[in-house]
This record gives sequence, C-alpha cells and structure tokens, in this order.
Amino acid sequence: MSTTTKTQPDALARVYARALFETAESAGGQDAIESTLAELEDILELARENRTFGEFLSSQILAPKDRAASLNAIFQGRASDHVVRFLQIVNEKGRLGHLAAIASAYDELVQIRFGRVEVDVFTASPAGPSDLDALKTRLRDALGKEPVLHAYTDAAMIGGLKLRIGDELIDASVATQLRKVRSDLADGAADLRGKAADYFD
Repeated sequence: MSTTTKTQPDALARVYARALFETAESAGGQDAIESTLAELEDILELARENRTFGEFLSSQILAPKDRAASLNAIFQGRASDHVVRFLQIVNEKGRLGHLAAIASAYDELVQIRFGRVEVDVFTASPAGPSDLDALKTRLRDALGKEPVLHAYTDAAMIGGLKLRIGDELIDASVATQLRKVRSDLADGAADLRGKAADYFD
C-alpha cells in the first residue's frame, strides 16, 4: 500500500498512532501533539510531491535495515527526535507503507482530544473568508465541536455546497435540489394521474 494514499485507519494504524500520541504528549503536551501532526502531514506531502521519496518510504524491496541510515540522514535535525524514533520503529516493523493510515488515526486522536472535527467543503467557485467564517459558526453551533474546514472547488457543481464530515456526505448543491424538485414533480404528476383515473373509472 502506498505511503501517499489517504487511507482509513485500521486497528494496527490506531495502535501505532496511540503510541506516537502518548509519546508526543509526554514530550511537550498540546504543542508537541499538534506539531507532531504537522510533521506527519509534511512527510506525507513530500512523499506525494516527490515520487522517488514516496517509493523510498513504501518500497517492499528495500530492506528496513538498509533504509534506517537514510531515514536518519533525511530527518535528523529536521524533525523532532520522537518523530524520527517513531519512523525508525515503523520502518523496523516494515510498516512505513502504512504511514498515511497511521497519520489519519493520529489526526482522529487530535480531533477527539481537542474537540475538533474535520469538514471538507465543496463549492462551485472558491468560497471567500467571510463565507467560510459564517459556515464555521453554523457548524460549531450544530456540532458542538470546533470545525476545521478544508475548502475545495468542484467545477462540476452548479452552485450550493457539499460537506463531508467523517464518512457522511451532506449534499446541499443546486444540482441535488433540482433533482429533488424534479422527483417531487414527477411523484405529484403520477399522483394526479392516479386520482384522475380513479375519478373517471
């Protein structure tokens, strides 16, 4: 499995994530927890942008012991000590290819600890800061958590918006509303035809 693939965390990923979370918390509380998440995201972003680096991390051909020295050379002094140690442990276990799933599980722990929720926002054209602030306020009131918005533009949309909160997709796009209106009209027409048929029987 590619390191760069965004995957849903499994039980094993959650075990690794929990261990890293507790290590980060011991190293420096909330600041260390959040900076560790940022470091994981930076590593994954680099792996997505640099194919050679991505293959280096996830390769099943390269032996862990051959990769260990390179990991130290790349990250020592650039990442926190506990993240470097964690990468070495995951490498030793042959699990670097699951780093994306581990990062997702770690992100879940951060959200739970600090009362946050990740929300993907899709709009037909780029949403302005004021629109996102208003949406954030509404979501905060509705969810009782601090929403972290990720805004995306979907050219296939006519208007309105779509929200993805966890595994749930909330579709308030114009296209969906139009489909509902058409469906309601079709149901109404069928109902009217049925009533007329009953009347004239």
